[in-house]
Parts: sequence; C-alpha cells; structure tokens
Amino acid sequence: MVYKYLTFSISIAIISWIVGMTINAILRKTAFYEKKLSNLNFIKSEKHNKIIGIGLFKWIVTNTFFKFFNQKLKLKKKIEKTDLYKLRNEMTISEIDHLIGFLFVTIFALVKLFNSQFLFGWTIMLVNIAMNLYPSLLQQENKRRIDQLLKRLS
Repeated sequence: MVYKYLTFSISIAIISWIVGMTINAILRKTAFYEKKLSNLNFIKSEKHNKIIGIGLFKWIVTNTFFKFFNQKLKLKKKIEKTDLYKLRNEMTISEIDHLIGFLFVTIFALVKLFNSQFLFGWTIMLVNIAMNLYPSLLQQENKRRIDQLLKRLS
C-alpha cells in the first residue's frame, strides 16, 4: 500500500514540474513576476539552510543523475558578469517552477488529509518537499551567492 502511495506521489510531483513550467511561462510576462516573484527569499540564514539539510540536498543534486536535469544551471569556468545575470535569471525561473509545483501538489496532499487518508497525504507531502520545495530553496541559496558575487564584481 505504501508503494502505491509513493508511486503516486512521485508521479504527481513530476507532473507538477510541467504544471509549474506552464504557469510560470504565463506569469513571466507580468509585472508581478519582476517585482515580487523574482526576488523571493524564504530562508536568509545559511545556518538555517544547513539545519534543514540544503547542503546534503545540494550534494545529491550535484553528484547523482539529477545534475543532468537542468543544464542551463551550470556555470562556465570563465565567469562574466552577463553570464551571472543569465544564470540568476534561469535559477529564478527554476525556483518559481518548483514553487508552483509545490503548491499544486500540496492541494492533492490536503485533499487526502481532509479525507482522513493521513498516510497517503503525508507521503505526498514528503515527496513534494523533496522534489519541489528543496530544489526551490536550493535555487534561492544559489541566487544569494550569485548576488554576493555580482556585488563584489561591481
């Protein structure tokens, strides 16, 4: 039974990536995106990121097959300021894609929880956190690092 819940959770999380990309493509054309969404920062402290395991998640992403998922998020050996702006923009797009996906999957989890299917709902949320929330938080951390580098280059 848990296998069925896990399979559904992974499937809906992957589908949420497509939903996130689609909705984000529409949102990018609005002023709201530039003013509000492009500068989100939920966890500002490196200490808090370390506590919740972003470092371990980062290691998993860089050292497993996940590193092949978004090739636009790679930094070249020679760093130019324009490349950093492009990279930051791609990170913002990826971050918002994952946040929209997180909200999409959260709806499914809440429906299961309200229907008293607690194990199913919590399984969905755990997979959702791993496949949508953590990637978004990792992008936020990387954007902060890029912002610091851009400040030093200016």
